Amino acid sequence: MQRALCLTALLTLASTGAVASDEQAELCAEAEERYVEMFGAPSAEAEGVTVVTMYKYSFCPREITIPVGTTVRWVNVDKRTSHSVIVPNEPESDRAFPEESIEFTFLVAGDPQEYLCGPHWETQEMIGMVTVTE
Repeated sequence: MQRALCLTALLTLASTGAVASDEQAELCAEAEERYVEMFGAPSAEAEGVTVVTMYKYSFCPREITIPVGTTVRWVNVDKRTSHSVIVPNEPESDRAFPEESIEFTFLVAGDPQEYLCGPHWETQEMIGMVTVTE
């Protein structure tokens, strides 16, 4: 079922077009500003994790490449919206409210995989991509 959801999400994203790269870059810059306001340091300085922010129905960055064993921390930097994360072959996470986070450690290398925001992937195209390498 999740595999079908992910495939549907990818097809939806491809058919409707992703946010233009300039718009995505601007959105992600805003998300990073919010992160710094909330936590006092850039997301790149988070130790032991790769940070992906959730902001205005988007994952920032939208695509990541990480080595096996990396923990991804999705941080909600929105002001009022909650988000969840669905990683392939895993149950949907609990909702993360503003300033909360969700973590998942990727233990298997493989082809790029989509991950989704449970409540927003279909209506808002909130879809990310992770590639896990050896």
